[in-house]
Amino acid sequence: MIRSKKTMRGFAALAGMAVLSLTAACGGGDDTGSDDSGDSGSAASELCGKNLAFLGALTGDAGALGQNMVGGIKLALQEHNDENADCQIELKEFDSQGSPDKAPALATQIINDDTIFGLIGPGFSGESLATGKTFFEAGLPSISPSATNVTITQQGWTTWHRVIGNDDAQGTADAKYLTDTAGATKVFVVDDGQDYSKGLAGTVKEALGSAMIDEDQISVGDTNMSAVVQAVKSSGADAVFYGGYYTEAGLLAKQLRQGGFTGTFMSGDGSQDPNFVKVAGAQAANDAVLSAPAGPAPADFAASGLYATQAYDATNIFLAAIEDGASDGESINEFIGSYSGDGVSGPISFDENGDIEESKIYAYFVKDGTMDVDNPEVIE
Repeated sequence: MIRSKKTMRGFAALAGMAVLSLTAACGGGDDTGSDDSGDSGSAASELCGKNLAFLGALTGDAGALGQNMVGGIKLALQEHNDENADCQIELKEFDSQGSPDKAPALATQIINDDTIFGLIGPGFSGESLATGKTFFEAGLPSISPSATNVTITQQGWTTWHRVIGNDDAQGTADAKYLTDTAGATKVFVVDDGQDYSKGLAGTVKEALGSAMIDEDQISVGDTNMSAVVQAVKSSGADAVFYGGYYTEAGLLAKQLRQGGFTGTFMSGDGSQDPNFVKVAGAQAANDAVLSAPAGPAPADFAASGLYATQAYDATNIFLAAIEDGASDGESINEFIGSYSGDGVSGPISFDENGDIEESKIYAYFVKDGTMDVDNPEVIE
């Protein structure tokens, strides 16, 4: 049976912003117009008054990335709730600190909360792999704005989706940038041992081929990276690629520059945050290249930071499912699987595994001690 694609309503002006807007009230049936209270649409869905959940890092070394996501979620919910007084949807936040060890207990809390009908997240790959089976067995639909490890969508968890390109797409583009654009011939690859980091770094290594000269690994929380710095210098590398998050990436970039390394420093989306510059220091961060399967937000988008637009779009897909008449996990999941639309992060539709079908890879650059988030270069 071929299912028809559902489309989210287009861009509309709202409070001076060109953002995605759901203009009908929650629930199925035909639009019956507006009443004097300003409410629009049809009878309220039984999901009105319930909650979406967010699972991801809100504190800790990578907490800024989760805060970006929550900003996008709250923006979408605010717009919806302002237009639908009779169908308020709220958010419950679960701070995993990005840890695959802490996430399972939080996942159990989420599935045992009858007020939660969908999940935005998990935010990171390790916690996605640690909780995906739990959410799948509970039938709770989820859309991750940011988890990119390739193997997540190979587990058969039909309730799991992502609105961002995976590590294979990003890693291949990163390797091509290093060799074709940066002109690197000897690339040293470092990662921090986490699922996301190993996945991205592994793809980069494979795609580099003979240009990959050596590799090393650090641990999350490491502050003294002198051994890696010495290994990079001894290898004669003209570029370093780091798979991991912004705290360790910043420290590594700083210590590489202090150690005399003058080649290209590149990292992926886990490092694409202004905190990378704060940790590294302006001088050491200059000329760093930070890739991401996420483009810049529209100039008038009222949420900031990497993954904010993806989280906003993920939230609006859930709200569109309610508007379409979905009333439980099964019908919401079916809606998500057959969804097609244009979000602020780009076109969105999912393949049979839950991967987004189209995603561009961007390179962001640090110049004059500032990450230029408005003028990235498309590298794939």
